[in-house]
Amino acid sequence: MPSSLPDGETVPTDGSLPSAALAGAAERTFGVYLHVPFCAVRCGYCDFNTYTATELGGGGSQAAYAGTAAAEVALAARVLGPAARPASTVFFGGGTPTLLPAADLAAMLGAVRERFGLEPGAEVTTEANPDSVTPEALAVLAAAGFTRVSFGVQSAVPHVLAVLDRTHDPRRVPDAVRWAREAGLDVSLDLIYGTPGESADDLRRSLDEALACEPDHVSAYALIVEEGTRLAARIRRGEVPAPEDDDEAEKYEIVDDALGAAGFSWYEVSNWARKAEHACRHNLAYWRGGDWWGIGPGAHSHVGGVRWWNVKHPTAYAGRLGRGESPAHAREVLSGEDRRTEDVLLRSRLAEGFDPAWWGAVAVAAVPGLLADGLVEPLGDGRWALTRRGRLLADAVVRALLG
Repeated sequence: MPSSLPDGETVPTDGSLPSAALAGAAERTFGVYLHVPFCAVRCGYCDFNTYTATELGGGGSQAAYAGTAAAEVALAARVLGPAARPASTVFFGGGTPTLLPAADLAAMLGAVRERFGLEPGAEVTTEANPDSVTPEALAVLAAAGFTRVSFGVQSAVPHVLAVLDRTHDPRRVPDAVRWAREAGLDVSLDLIYGTPGESADDLRRSLDEALACEPDHVSAYALIVEEGTRLAARIRRGEVPAPEDDDEAEKYEIVDDALGAAGFSWYEVSNWARKAEHACRHNLAYWRGGDWWGIGPGAHSHVGGVRWWNVKHPTAYAGRLGRGESPAHAREVLSGEDRRTEDVLLRSRLAEGFDPAWWGAVAVAAVPGLLADGLVEPLGDGRWALTRRGRLLADAVVRALLG
């Protein structure tokens, strides 16, 4: 089951934010994340806040969800007030957003457009499973203003998908990509490597089949075994082996080699784009410390150094909004040191590089040692970026920069 929410400061019933969080908002990017917490089947490795029941009671049902999410969009606009500004990015994640009718997703985007507006050329993405889309639905999304679709492929190898409890047919992926292309959408494919029983050749096959679809963007993540998941229980019982760090490092190099040979460039440790304009701008805003409002049960938000997170269950979420209350469970106000630490954790992962002077004398003093260890390389203008070895040891780089 999904992990529990952390505690924090109590959020005012109306969701109001400290005035300091709204100061200078016009200079910061603003994105909207919409969480759709429904899945047809819970994958064995998944720790996300998702639910498989078609009806969860009250406003927690799939049929009512678009209207419930629109109510939080309206609340967000009230809370931000004069600090509200057009969204530069909108991202629908889950769960499986495309389990909802395309018209519902279009309505949710319409609520964002009505309450905030969208910047010209705004990036609008939805995640999708290959078996949850049709040509007609993708055309509806494109007509509504969606610009990207990110398909959860994970692997092209049936026995690997079986360990992950993924139910889609990998032979359907090329069709789904073609339909998205015909609708005028950019395409990203998500892969997972390091699944128990996955060989290097299995991974190469997955990469070959993904690249044959000619996507614009690829994300590839090392499998993380989360406590409380079915996969964690299977490993604990000895049914399948646990992932190994050395194996995952070797597989990362296989991914990077294959994508590089195909003309992709890494722009974040786990993300590659065919061209710079194909990088996911929504996620870049996270890594650069922008503002975003997370809509939906369990969704997290960040505005001006204040972070909060919503109640998890869709019925509780809908109930609060139905009473005109904020659905936030708790929040934290980040200190200057907290924000510096997060900036190091996130910005150091980007290929655009970092200037250690942003983070103080300790970070500046760490760079010569990181250079000697082959973990960073100079970009010019005082900036440094991770080498591939540095990407494999990114946590060690962060520890050094933070002292």
